[in-house]
Amino acid sequence: MSAHVWELTLGILLVVLAFDFAMAFKQRNVETSLSTAIKWTLFYIALAIGFGISLGHWADSQAQKEFFAGWLTEYSLSFDNLFVFVLILARLKVAKEKEQLVLLFGIAASLLLRGGFIALGSVIVSRFAWVFFFFGAFLIYTAYTLIKESEEEEWEESKIISYLRAKGASTFTLALVAIAMTDVLFAFDSIPAIFGLTKDPYIIVTANIFALMGLRQLYFLIGGLMKKLVYLTEGLALILAFIGVKLFIEALHSQGWDHIGSFKIPHISLQVSLGFIIGTLTLTAVVSLLKTRKK
Repeated sequence: MSAHVWELTLGILLVVLAFDFAMAFKQRNVETSLSTAIKWTLFYIALAIGFGISLGHWADSQAQKEFFAGWLTEYSLSFDNLFVFVLILARLKVAKEKEQLVLLFGIAASLLLRGGFIALGSVIVSRFAWVFFFFGAFLIYTAYTLIKESEEEEWEESKIISYLRAKGASTFTLALVAIAMTDVLFAFDSIPAIFGLTKDPYIIVTANIFALMGLRQLYFLIGGLMKKLVYLTEGLALILAFIGVKLFIEALHSQGWDHIGSFKIPHISLQVSLGFIIGTLTLTAVVSLLKTRKK
């Protein structure tokens, strides 16, 4: 993408984010209503879909597919991140009127961390193609840990949080530190995942920004969804494992290993990746809703 496109896109997105953050700061002592949360969540989803559709007109169909694959994956991971936010704020008993401000700082920290990781990842990927072996293995391991820990519903505070609590830190401070630490862990998952779908820095950056838009409002809807999307963690684990395998295959091809004996190593196209992500998320939602409906 040209420098003009970068400047125009980032300028518009930063204005939208600044407006959202200003609203959060202004209403920091006001509990967000359910209707307001629904309206803003749908607005930001529509904004992302509109941007993705527009890419097919002024960029190309490949960029459009990469954006939707990246945005859906990052949004799903951000959704899972919010589940942890809910557990943290509930466990620490943060006052309802203070949740706005905690979420504001949490999402801002997530943006900065992902931005730094994207910049670092782009440099590493452009110089060392073999790093995809590491990325792929990391995502497969992450998928395994998600499945293993899927039965756990409680957030356990770390030694750092326990230490700060013992030193008399306020609940607000404890929540900020806990969410910042969670942001770091999720950034480690999200960046390798999107590099498995696209190498275009423009797509990576915009997919991440759109995935983080509206999370503050989505937080106030997520309490009920936590009880309904019971298989979300398993669905995310499956997506991460798939992207991990895709990265491993790409790493093999980058090293000139197109065959293992007589077996030809396949190429996994973006169409297949996008179809797998959409299919997995759809199946996860349907099966989850069917199970909770029976209950």
